[in-house]
Amino acid sequence: MLAILPFAIYAARFGLAGLTQDLSGETYLVQAGAWLTNISVFVHMLAGSLLSFLAPLQLFPWLRRNWPALHRATGRLLILCAILTALAGLIYIALRGTVGGTAMDAGFALYGGLTGLVAVQAFRFAIARNIEHHRRWALRLFVLAIGSWLYRVQYTIWYIATDGLASTPDFSGAFDLFMNFGFYLPWLALLELILFKQQRRERH
Repeated sequence: MLAILPFAIYAARFGLAGLTQDLSGETYLVQAGAWLTNISVFVHMLAGSLLSFLAPLQLFPWLRRNWPALHRATGRLLILCAILTALAGLIYIALRGTVGGTAMDAGFALYGGLTGLVAVQAFRFAIARNIEHHRRWALRLFVLAIGSWLYRVQYTIWYIATDGLASTPDFSGAFDLFMNFGFYLPWLALLELILFKQQRRERH
């Protein structure tokens, strides 16, 4: 959680600044006259910062055990942030596209769609008090919630280890193309494997 905090603070500050100030001369994300595109990207950042910070907090057993009302309240805020992050990101992709072109558009759009879907499912099973199903969807949401942080961590490790091998400024390198999906799908697959093994042990 502490490792994510600097990233969350930076994203929150950037998102808030973009919603309250004119950053047209400071970042390529701002497009003249495109108010919906501009708002969507900064809402995405602000909501995403809260999402990445709150998701690990929800996993602490002592919070659920000792402060269940707080767990539910922060959970509702988490779901709202996840849906806002997903919708705002999808709007931005649809209106302007990503810096990496079609391949990145596809990978990031799938990421946003999955985040919104998983958030709805986690909330739905929480309301239904189906704790086991809620737990599984909440874990999936956790993986997706920290995806933006994982994206940056994986790039950092790759550049340190390989000096940027197979990565280009326009994100068309082999590693870039892998990373369009590789910052969340492998982790989701690993989680599904763990959940599958847990379920098998519980049946025997």
